[in-house]
Amino acid sequence: MGLVNVISKPNLMKMAERHPASCVQADIWFRAAKSAGWRGLHEVRKDFPDADQVGNVLIFNIMGGSYRLIVRVSYMSQTIYVKALLNHKEYDRKEWMKWT
Repeated sequence: MGLVNVISKPNLMKMAERHPASCVQADIWFRAAKSAGWRGLHEVRKDFPDADQVGNVLIFNIMGGSYRLIVRVSYMSQTIYVKALLNHKEYDRKEWMKWT
């Protein structure tokens, strides 16, 4: 299976720099997502059992749930759009819901 287009690693790592403790885990997520080839939430959950679908976005727990990674996935085109990496306070504001 080919590589998935994750848009974009520099953007993800810039987000992670705002939350330095998340940098290593964000990179691990990126590597897993880039090579995954998911075709639906059922396949995502094989790699990330805690992943949740809310409308059009997937939410991943980073660092045991200390952070939330918000992405949009086009399974058909095998493209993942990184939208936000948030701590609990930021996540609870629900501004991420604009992407749902």
